[in-house]
Amino acid sequence: MSPAERAGKMASVVVLDYGSGNLRSAQRALAATGVDVTVTSDLDAAAAADGLVVPGVGAYAACMAGIDELGAGPVVQQRVAAGRPVLGICVGAQIMFEVGDEHGVVTPGLGLLPGRVRRIEAQRVPHMGWNTVAAPAASRLFAQIDPAARCYFVHSYAAAAFDDPESLVTTVTHEDATFVAAAERGSLSVTQFHPEKSGAVGAHLLRNWVGTL
Repeated sequence: MSPAERAGKMASVVVLDYGSGNLRSAQRALAATGVDVTVTSDLDAAAAADGLVVPGVGAYAACMAGIDELGAGPVVQQRVAAGRPVLGICVGAQIMFEVGDEHGVVTPGLGLLPGRVRRIEAQRVPHMGWNTVAAPAASRLFAQIDPAARCYFVHSYAAAAFDDPESLVTTVTHEDATFVAAAERGSLSVTQFHPEKSGAVGAHLLRNWVGTL
């Protein structure tokens, strides 16, 4: 139960609609945690909600174009600067990094996490299906989740694992390639995998995130 629920108020979450992402799947999975979920492109609602979720599928450049067209970048950045929770999922996680490099197209991201998103250096791409991750002991997202639990991935690009004293980085290994599966930095959390498609493990992770609202 989140602090807001304990105080008798249902926490509010906005799933940002900027033209990309599994909006309804994310909405249903979040609603199951007991929060009030709205899917909207309204930036005032995105700024005011207790939690903001930024989904995303497809190409990095296309997702950033959608964010830019809506004018949502400053809202996301201001929320994080103010310590207000944001969760990025899949390409919605990737655009939180500094740069995306796809098919030779280099696109600036929101710059909230250090590093560059590149094609996975593995023989079998995309990385698709269930995989275990290596989460740090202090992770809030993975609190009380079995280290052997599997999350569902479907992607060809990812951010390289990075070392940052302000961040908790969860990694995943596909063949010989190791890259970011999730990251937590202040009020920003991101998952390269899809928690809304990861069954009981994803549901637990979303409850953990809602508990920070």
